[in-house]
Amino acid sequence: MRKLVTSVLAGIGLTLACGTSVYAQEKSLTIFWAEWDPANYLQELGNEYEKETGVKITVETTPWSDFQTKAFTEFNAHGDAYDMVVGDSQWLGAGSTGGHYVDLTDFFNKHKLGEVMAPATVKYYAEYPGGSSKYWAIPLEGDAVGWSYRKDWFEDPKEKEAFKAKYGYDLDVPKDFKALRDIAEFFYRPDQKRYGIAIYTDNSYDAMAMGFENALFSYGGELGDYSTYKVDGFINSDKAVAALDAYKELYKFTPPGWAKSFFVEDNQAITENLAAMSMNYFAFFPSLINEASNPNAKNTGFFANPPGPDGDQFAALGGQGISIVSYSQKQEEATKFLEWFIKDETQKKWAALGGYTCSAAVLKSPEFQNATPYNKAFYETMFKVKDFWAVPEYAELLQQLNQRVYPYMIGGEGTAKETLDALAADWNATFKKYGRGQ
Repeated sequence: MRKLVTSVLAGIGLTLACGTSVYAQEKSLTIFWAEWDPANYLQELGNEYEKETGVKITVETTPWSDFQTKAFTEFNAHGDAYDMVVGDSQWLGAGSTGGHYVDLTDFFNKHKLGEVMAPATVKYYAEYPGGSSKYWAIPLEGDAVGWSYRKDWFEDPKEKEAFKAKYGYDLDVPKDFKALRDIAEFFYRPDQKRYGIAIYTDNSYDAMAMGFENALFSYGGELGDYSTYKVDGFINSDKAVAALDAYKELYKFTPPGWAKSFFVEDNQAITENLAAMSMNYFAFFPSLINEASNPNAKNTGFFANPPGPDGDQFAALGGQGISIVSYSQKQEEATKFLEWFIKDETQKKWAALGGYTCSAAVLKSPEFQNATPYNKAFYETMFKVKDFWAVPEYAELLQQLNQRVYPYMIGGEGTAKETLDALAADWNATFKKYGRGQ
């Protein structure tokens, strides 16, 4: 039905002057995204676009748990319910090779977005395959994993004195993973219902991967070689094994019942006085500085993922790019919206609303970095992020990681080496099945 209506409108548009207000009011674009605050900010930005152009923007959302399934169900049906989608970075392979995304390479080059956007956001939100200079999305919502912490706990003179007496150095924002572990242990006090740290442990979708990657990359480990699909010697390297052991060590200091936790629970760890430190995407930090949603807002601080034992410092990438859906009947109109979205003044508005701009110029500006208590940590993080596999079979790889890592992390089954050897075997078999690197 929608295709019919669209065709009729398009026909009317060809016979009437395109600039008439009646026609303009009938034009609309639907953007599909997950249900969270950045989607609300994008709707506000879309309202601005409607005021300027008369084109109505509707940001349609669904809970994160349904996001992937609902999007790909529509893609696979070649439906035109959505004109654009703000898809996860790991969707790039499936979205492009499956024919679901419009090739935006010419658009990307015309507007020199490789220079305009922060390098990591171009690499992980837009380009597929890696290094191909083929682009399928415009970086929209930058995001990565960072940390919040209880400043009042850290700055308490008695706590500082006790910490230094036990560990021999000052209690402060952790300078490395060893300090992160020590601080988590120090504040782990079940008898006081106070715990050390909150981390991602959920074994559905990408929570476990996004959590473990923060240790993996900062310990110098890698998921594999993205160009050859070789995983042996990477995901099961000595550094990767040490990283998994370190991540599992942190789990010992989490609140009780922390075996199925993701972004909602990790913010609750701060708002409900459960933990001294909490891992989460930067996109979920705005509610932590809002006294209406966090009674500890004035005492909440933020820091970037710390370095590992050899000084490597990276973080797991979150965030998304926006793509034009190839089945949309309004691709030209969608392209006009993207041209408006990438303008400097629009990027500044996007950042002011609370969206995490990927514009390198805006990210580097003092105005942005001083706008919130966590923007500086976000800026520092976005220039040292790494991402999960973005191949079309990423969902299988995620599932295999969950099936191998979760029993070790939560159930204590086997060793880190056995876990990652088994995961390497799983991934080898999957890549062989799809004819990659063989």
